[in-house]
Amino acid sequence: MINKRLLIKNLLAHNDENSFYDKKLKIELGNKEGKAKFLKHICALSNSNPKNNSYVVIGIDDETNGIVGVDFFDDSKLQNLVNAYLTNAPIIQYENISFPHLPDGKVVGLITIRSQDGLTALRKNIWKYYGGTVFFRDGSISMPKAFDVEIKDVNSELVEKIEKQASNNIEHTLDSVIEFLDRRNDGLETHYKVFKEQFVICWSGKVRFKNDSKYYYRVDIEMINEQVRLFYSTLDEVQITFDDDSFSILEFVELGIGLQKKYHPLERQTLRFAPNGTYKLENKILFNPPYYDRKVLHHIYNTNLSLLNKITIGIKLNEQELVDLKQLPETMLICQFNNVGEPVDKMNFHKNYLKIYPKVYKSYKEALRVLRKVKYNS
Repeated sequence: MINKRLLIKNLLAHNDENSFYDKKLKIELGNKEGKAKFLKHICALSNSNPKNNSYVVIGIDDETNGIVGVDFFDDSKLQNLVNAYLTNAPIIQYENISFPHLPDGKVVGLITIRSQDGLTALRKNIWKYYGGTVFFRDGSISMPKAFDVEIKDVNSELVEKIEKQASNNIEHTLDSVIEFLDRRNDGLETHYKVFKEQFVICWSGKVRFKNDSKYYYRVDIEMINEQVRLFYSTLDEVQITFDDDSFSILEFVELGIGLQKKYHPLERQTLRFAPNGTYKLENKILFNPPYYDRKVLHHIYNTNLSLLNKITIGIKLNEQELVDLKQLPETMLICQFNNVGEPVDKMNFHKNYLKIYPKVYKSYKEALRVLRKVKYNS
């Protein structure tokens, strides 16, 4: 079993960017240019490594090679995006890897790419890249190449060595479990569970009871063996259930207008463990957005636009406006689900001013996370 934290360290320590490994400070999937560049690199790494894994490490300062981290990112069916734009698409997996020195909520993103038989090519036009283009890695650069280029397997031995060096051990596992259990000193409820004598899941969070049901918030869930963070949220509530063979996370999002808020099931993630040392992650979106009177939502939307304009030009907000601003990401998300205005575009345009209010900005990022998850999984 590979310890993904050690794998990242080995990639950073022993290899500059090359034909099986790339590093990024971040990836942008909110626009066509960002998607196109992401797809280009996936295509190139897939074609350059027909017999072994390729990797993209996200959250790395390119100049210093330092680990700076990125926000926790739900997979959000990146495989669907790859399948939509690439023919003979590789199998990809996005994982959030914890590093002790990073702030809460920051992780390193690790994309693992496993090619299929044959060439991978763009299925259709996107940004300035034409459908039918085939990319390969030329050293550290993803370049378009001719169709008749010969596919060579030159990295299998080196990649196998790096992955072997990243194998997990008892010391890493025990240290991580002890570190996780120490979080109870911060007022968090902490637990661990061993599955099939080899998989260790740890989770921590604050506890809240509502209608006799137990919910966790400020939740952090990790598969310790691989140092993979399965779930992280400072806002949303989850319910956790498990038996001898599976571990399930049911995520809720609390939405509503004013005091009329309600928990809405968002997604269920279930890990199923097999006796042969393998596991499978299943995801299912359960979300049904709340709907409201459109006149009410148009009034809220216009009020939110006024608030965004005021903080942009530096007008001081009164007490009620500060309350409304705190709720703005949530009410804009409701407007988005009800097709009222352009709430996400407006928040994105003013996001640098939302950063002035840290709690509001954190809620804004959570709103985008929920929207992204619903969009790509539905």
